[in-house]
Amino acid sequence: MRDDQPHDPAGAGAGAGAGPGSESEPEEQEEPEGPELVRVPPESEPGAEAEADDWVGPQRLAGWLGGLVRSHDTGTLADLRRLDPAPRRVRERRAQPYRTRLSAARYAPEPGQRAVYERVAFLFARYHAGMSRPHFGSGDIGSALRRVGSPAGRGPADPGATRLLDRLVASRDVPWRHLQHAVERARAGDTVPPSWARLTEDLVRWHSRDRDVRLEWATSFYTPARKTDPARKTDHGGTV
Repeated sequence: MRDDQPHDPAGAGAGAGAGPGSESEPEEQEEPEGPELVRVPPESEPGAEAEADDWVGPQRLAGWLGGLVRSHDTGTLADLRRLDPAPRRVRERRAQPYRTRLSAARYAPEPGQRAVYERVAFLFARYHAGMSRPHFGSGDIGSALRRVGSPAGRGPADPGATRLLDRLVASRDVPWRHLQHAVERARAGDTVPPSWARLTEDLVRWHSRDRDVRLEWATSFYTPARKTDPARKTDHGGTV
């Protein structure tokens, strides 16, 4: 993966790669320069103020993480990669770098969300190992998995991507290990990752009664591709 040229800002959508029967690759679309900005309802809509507040933390976290890559803060990124996304014991969690954990967790608006922010930072750092330019991603994890695969087939046409999606949406609790696998598949295939801000918000809402995050991910994964959706990054930071 080469990061030798910056790319221009572009809006981020819930993208998807080529699905079964696709006859052409998606048209080139550049990845957003900053964290994905998700629509917030007008103030007249019920719950608008709360939804706007919910997105402040995720977008600030993504901005901070992107700044670490731009400023070549390899020490902090290395510490983030050492965080265990699912420590089995309290003492294992306490043994991890405190400064780095607190730096990521400070963006969480509520104490109960801090672990999610730490672990999304871990996934971001894993994806960006060795990179000099941040990739803020596009869409949710279902969209990201739809872009995973090979020229022979991506997303639903790739058995590995389908099995991974099934494991993610079948989990009652946040499937941290499977999420790590999904991010590593995107990195290995040089495909656009999920929006880190969107991923943070989705995981915060994992057990929410007013949102079915797992259904949203499955819908994104199986939704037919659009020609403007990103699938694979080019050498210049765009997508094809």
